[in-house]
Amino acid sequence: MRLEKVTPRNYEAALALSVRSEQADLVAPVVKSLAEAFVFPEYAWPRLIYDGDRLVGFLMGFLDIPWDPDRNPDDRRSGLWRLNIAADAQGNGYGRFAVEAVCQEIRARGGTRAYVTWEPRDGGPEGFYVKLGFRPTGELSGGQTVGVLDLQD
Repeated sequence: MRLEKVTPRNYEAALALSVRSEQADLVAPVVKSLAEAFVFPEYAWPRLIYDGDRLVGFLMGFLDIPWDPDRNPDDRRSGLWRLNIAADAQGNGYGRFAVEAVCQEIRARGGTRAYVTWEPRDGGPEGFYVKLGFRPTGELSGGQTVGVLDLQD
């Protein structure tokens, strides 16, 4: 497995990537993520996930973004903004690989925590993130549960 930047050669394949139909309301499509990456280039870290030559997913990290400048301007966070694993590729460890890759990038930039949000509903990804070590912070962001993972060894 490996990550690649989104380029003129691979962006159309990225746009065609879709999750399972019952997950469509849980994660925005890749096109929205790429638009956000364009608008917020200083924070967004979009990458494609490949297994050999096969595109199996998309991730977008957020790096050192001001979480709530109205409350605490020093509260800057990094984490997983978006994760889309192709419907026919799920259950093969690509999601875990993606989360670990984002955490590795955060560590490389000196970060000590990774954040993620998830929709708190049956069939949502909470179990996946909790299994990876994320714990709810008690905060909500846009109605979604905020989770944190300590990255210090």
